[in-house]
Amino acid sequence: MAETISMPKLGFDMAEGLLVRWVKQVGETINKGDALAEIETDKATVEVESSASGVVLQLIVDQGTMVPVNAPIAIVGKAGEVVQKAEGGKQNVDEKPAPQTPPTVAPVAQTSVSLDADSVKASPLAKKVARDKKVDLSNVKGTGPGGRIVRRDIESALASGQSSVSSVQSAQPNYQLPITSHDDKIVPTTKLRQAIGRRLVESKTTIPHFYVTHEFKMDALMDMRKQVNAYLPDNEKVSVNDFILKGVALSLRQFPNLNATIKGSEVIQFGHVNVGVAVTVPGGLMTVVVKDTDQKTLRQISGEVKVMAARAREGKVKPEDVDGSTFSTSNLGMYDVEDFIAIINPPEAGILAISSAREVPVVESGELKVGWRMKATISVDHRISDGAEAAQFMQALAGFLENPVRMLV
Repeated sequence: MAETISMPKLGFDMAEGLLVRWVKQVGETINKGDALAEIETDKATVEVESSASGVVLQLIVDQGTMVPVNAPIAIVGKAGEVVQKAEGGKQNVDEKPAPQTPPTVAPVAQTSVSLDADSVKASPLAKKVARDKKVDLSNVKGTGPGGRIVRRDIESALASGQSSVSSVQSAQPNYQLPITSHDDKIVPTTKLRQAIGRRLVESKTTIPHFYVTHEFKMDALMDMRKQVNAYLPDNEKVSVNDFILKGVALSLRQFPNLNATIKGSEVIQFGHVNVGVAVTVPGGLMTVVVKDTDQKTLRQISGEVKVMAARAREGKVKPEDVDGSTFSTSNLGMYDVEDFIAIINPPEAGILAISSAREVPVVESGELKVGWRMKATISVDHRISDGAEAAQFMQALAGFLENPVRMLV
């Protein structure tokens, strides 16, 4: 029996996705879990995995088509099996040849990003591959909708060896002063940036935010991190953020009202503590999710964040990477930030904005000394919680960050 592969739903707010490229073609063998297609959503470019093994019998939609969530996109079955579409998306074996022309789904206008002064249109994935392979996009002909450059165009150009940045140009230094343009530049926003805008406008206009800031003593944590990392290989060393994620998750267990959402007149307190981590990606931000953060070790948390963040930056996130967060964090500590606030990621009740850990002058027991300090600010939905509870949560978090051995037992 042939099986229909549908457009997956990547996140609760996804309604449709752009089918950028077919990885497999009709007649090719595919195994369950293999990449079948690449789709572009509001969040990233994602590979769609086949849910069945067999042969690709039919590709229902064309590349460059915007497809609603759960709509059929392909059919996988046994070699030689002929399929004919039936009601409800079921596929029945038929002796008669199935129509070769796929159902028509009207493509919609796409938003492309202009690259430099050449206004080259290319998908986010194509831009990344071009950047990694040092390919000059101005020399590549796009075969995507509207002449848009997609990944296969980069791969074709690399195979032909015709699109690399000119070695003659790079060998001859250009001593001309750069020309500064004073003309306005119009840069179309990406789907990711548009999604961020929609969600955060909704958040700030419908959720009554309030904020509580706390300064944490980080001396013990910095010392413990140094000791832990002395026993770990370079690719497994834990970060300050890993400790914070663990502390946040354990604190949320004590304050379930902040690990919650509101629905009508009811507050739903989540049974799992899934902490989201904001990751910077080309064109915006994406939140990857550490499931059951309170139950995982620091090394597990660290490893998962590294892997998911890498996939996010490469445009290869999996659905489970970005779905299911119950509370979010945003860390700008690596940018030497003293303090900031974050906007709540709906439908969650709160988000923690984490600043830099710094060595600063401090007064302890009447003496001036140097100590590690870090500020963090929690943003909370006032419909669900109040200032006192948020302040108590921050005190509980301080109990873990300032006595980090508690997170190891």
